Amino acid sequence: MELPPILPPLTVTDQLNRRVAVPFPPRRIVSLVPSQTELLYDLGLGSRVVGVTKFCIHPAAARQQATVIGGTKNFDFARIAALKPDLIIGNKEENYQEGIEQLAASYPVWLSDIVTLNDSLEMIRRVGFITGRKQEAETLATEIASSFTSLTPARPLASAAYFIWRKPYMVAAGGTFINDLLPRAGFRNVFADLARYPEITAEQLAAAAPEVILLSSEPYPFAEKHVAEFQAICPSATVRIVDGEMFSWYGSRLRQSAAHFRALNP
Repeated sequence: MELPPILPPLTVTDQLNRRVAVPFPPRRIVSLVPSQTELLYDLGLGSRVVGVTKFCIHPAAARQQATVIGGTKNFDFARIAALKPDLIIGNKEENYQEGIEQLAASYPVWLSDIVTLNDSLEMIRRVGFITGRKQEAETLATEIASSFTSLTPARPLASAAYFIWRKPYMVAAGGTFINDLLPRAGFRNVFADLARYPEITAEQLAAAAPEVILLSSEPYPFAEKHVAEFQAICPSATVRIVDGEMFSWYGSRLRQSAAHFRALNP
């Protein structure tokens, strides 16, 4: 497919209010975040994505078509340099500051900062704008927003604890994207008064006495074999394995989240 002509660079701000001069349209994009890699492909930009992380599992072809440049928190700078990127897209939380600063010294680096659903919709629209896919991004963001608007969780919300890790136990607490999505899925986060992703003890969990314990499929691969462990701590709770991508991927995968949440609370 013929690429559009190169226009003068766009000077834009990212979601951290950093000013970034981006060649327009970018032709060699490195994505440092799995959910944003999937977004780029869904915006029709797969042929321009030249680098991805080892965790960029959607779409399945991404890691075959593009060069794997390490993980989200350990970049292979030599591989990135060889790709000669004209745009690198990352995220404040998922990537590491030292690595981002090193890349930003040589390349345009645009960073997202996602805490709420509205942040994610803004990210989708802004990525669409800087890559020349403004209309496609607007259509996608509108579809996602509409799907969440149609959600009508039961009231009162069921109290819940959302686990992301085991040994030590870690939960999603206040100030996280997961915390923003939980009420939309019908749950009240019993650890919302804590910050980010704290470690908690079994005693803290028992004291919080959630009605529902949600065990995420990622980043820790919780499975049915772990249910009994949590049931022993909170015998009266309902313990469920949930698809972590539906709660934490903030790109185009959000198109599937509302339906998943509806199925959790039929």
